[in-house]
Amino acid sequence: MTKPIRIMLVDDHDVVRFGLKSFLDTQDGLQVIAEARNGVEAINRAMETQPDVILMDITMPEMDGLEATRQLKIQCPNCLVLALTVHEDREYFIQMLAAGASGYITKQAASEELVMAIETVAKGHVYLQPALARWLLDDYQRLNKEHLSEEKEETKNPSSTDLDVLSKRERQVLELVADGHNNKYIGEALELSPKTIARHRERIMKKLNMHSRTELVKFAIRTGLIELD
Repeated sequence: MTKPIRIMLVDDHDVVRFGLKSFLDTQDGLQVIAEARNGVEAINRAMETQPDVILMDITMPEMDGLEATRQLKIQCPNCLVLALTVHEDREYFIQMLAAGASGYITKQAASEELVMAIETVAKGHVYLQPALARWLLDDYQRLNKEHLSEEKEETKNPSSTDLDVLSKRERQVLELVADGHNNKYIGEALELSPKTIARHRERIMKKLNMHSRTELVKFAIRTGLIELD
């Protein structure tokens, strides 16, 4: 016979816990073994009973669900947290997942969905209420767009544009800078003073909007001004 999923309820409202327990105990394969009214009690009870899934409210006195989840992931890593809250809120959603919750569902969800969420989390999977999961998709798409934009900027070949803003002398200076030479050496090679070379370097960095020798080296490599051995 399959062992039931052992559940702990964490909510500061007695009526809510009573209602959840009454419902969940009638479901095949589910068993409420412990209850807590706040995060502090939740940690203590979890350590004592080692539940499989903890239904965690967020806003509670003494210690809220966010902090309780963070501490439970350290002190009771085998206890899986499913946030069950009234908050259909993006910030709470992201923060609970960051704290270590394996799922997030609102108290407005249908009872059948709650059972499915508990079973999903108990199997080691993540359950996100579909109506809220769009927030993760939005964040993923935004970050992916930013990444692609940065990648495009990093890999573009600027030889026909950025190099054109440099004079012939500035290109000579840039090539020698990228090869690792100092101002004195470059000045001797080009028959210019070190101060003049320093001014050239300043103008080059200003024109290219760069702030370090490393950036100049990368630029010189990308544009083919110098080649790697």
